[in-house]
Amino acid sequence: MPRTVTSTASTAWKGDLLSGTGTTTLETSRLGTFPVTWKARAEESENGTTSPEELLGAAHAACYSMQFSNLLAENGTPPTSLDTSAAVDFNIGEGGITGIALSVTAQIDDIEDADFQRLADEAKTSCPVSKALAGVEITLEATLG
Repeated sequence: MPRTVTSTASTAWKGDLLSGTGTTTLETSRLGTFPVTWKARAEESENGTTSPEELLGAAHAACYSMQFSNLLAENGTPPTSLDTSAAVDFNIGEGGITGIALSVTAQIDDIEDADFQRLADEAKTSCPVSKALAGVEITLEATLG
């Protein structure tokens, strides 16, 4: 029977968009509270300041790694390691996320490159975060190390 698990985060914001500041709190894990600003989102990340896109990239990289490791294990070729990054593009003029580039480097014993690439792509389309972001182009570069 399906079971729903809910994770919670919150943001408190003060001021207008350009000069205001906020804090985003990871409530479920209690791992911390992180400052967010428009500057970190639209110009450059300030030391210790994050953006919605960086947080989304972290979520996507983690979800993809979990999904890919599961598919590899089901294939009888569990990974020794997966190093995944997600680069999230935010277009200020259009006001939206325009693309996500996933990149994974894997250490896996006894797998053919064709199987590796097939499973890497399957993980890209089947991980829950990818499904939630289906309206955005998601690319993948998978390297077997």
